[in-house]
Amino acid sequence: MKLIKRTTYLQELNSLMNTPDIKVITGVRRSGKSKLMDAFSNEIKKKDKKANIIHINFNLTDFERLLEYRSLEKYAEEHFKEKKNNYLLIDEVQMCNHFEKAINSLHAREKYDIYVTGSNAFLQSSDLATLFVGRTYEVHILPFSFEEYTRYFPSENIYGSLTNYMREGGMAGSYLYSNETQKYRYINTEVLNALIVRDIVKKNKLRNEPLLHELIDFLMDNAGSIVSVRSITEALAKNQTKADHKTIGSYIGYLCKAYAFYKVRRYDIKGKRYLRSEDKYYLSDHGFKYARLGTKNMDYGHVLENIVAVELIRRGYELYVGVLRNKEIDFVAINQGEKLYIQVAYDISEEKTFHREVTPLLDIKDAYPRLLIARTYQPEYTHEGIRIIDAADWLKRI
Repeated sequence: MKLIKRTTYLQELNSLMNTPDIKVITGVRRSGKSKLMDAFSNEIKKKDKKANIIHINFNLTDFERLLEYRSLEKYAEEHFKEKKNNYLLIDEVQMCNHFEKAINSLHAREKYDIYVTGSNAFLQSSDLATLFVGRTYEVHILPFSFEEYTRYFPSENIYGSLTNYMREGGMAGSYLYSNETQKYRYINTEVLNALIVRDIVKKNKLRNEPLLHELIDFLMDNAGSIVSVRSITEALAKNQTKADHKTIGSYIGYLCKAYAFYKVRRYDIKGKRYLRSEDKYYLSDHGFKYARLGTKNMDYGHVLENIVAVELIRRGYELYVGVLRNKEIDFVAINQGEKLYIQVAYDISEEKTFHREVTPLLDIKDAYPRLLIARTYQPEYTHEGIRIIDAADWLKRI
């Protein structure tokens, strides 16, 4: 498999070297956590001549004897070297029974720099404080961005590359297959069903797996649309799928905690308050939708919106759906005092469409930057203070 350097994540890990935290690499299944760990191991070797790297990968049968926490701790202690900087790297840590006991004990010894990856369902942000007594630092990774895709598939035509990326998505494991059918079969069967759904069912001891599949299909089909637990429950009921609001809410929570979907709340721009009950959900990778539901009715507008949403999350923004009186702004993106108002549209070549997209941005009276991201196929320009930028150009920027 061709590998590319995931520079942003490696830079973050490099900056964390020799800090006292337990570094936890999280992200949706098959997003590249183990490959990142391998690359980071090589980075350590380059940077630290005194490094002693203890690298355990529970995907390999070489380490199956360590699947009990006492054995894991004993192995680390046996491979510790005095007068060296000892780095402990563990892949798929959840496969070790009561792994948190070993990690907490080793961390308490204050002689290891610890990094772990794990299943998205078993090692979640909300679980870290409970699992690990010591301090943790989460490094959250996502499937390939468009910028990474263009490095994997170099081309002088980035507009054509974006068209391909919109269809293929960012699950790099699918790139090894020669045709679209095989790619989607891999994503749906090997990633979504075999790993993500299986993990969620196992972790949360779900009794109604068919309901989970129905819910996944609904959220995929409505990615980027305003929904509520009530509206989802009612929509499923029309298809003869019965469930109460509490169950639907719990299942949505499991999907979000497993990083299959990201929930984006609504924000009243004028009233400066968060709005309850109705939200949007975006897929961690848009390729899941086509793999699961097919490409017969391709909604390019919502797919592009999904890509922009995930890219904003990747760039570290808090994300909200903006509400201004009766108008909606696709994204209010906030990062360390910086705020952006963003509209996303696939095609703004018609004057009516262009007017519909810029009007909500023109109605915003504060001084924060306003962007319209669309497939313009031309250099960036401005319209009454609004930056109009081609989607491929915006996504390509790091």
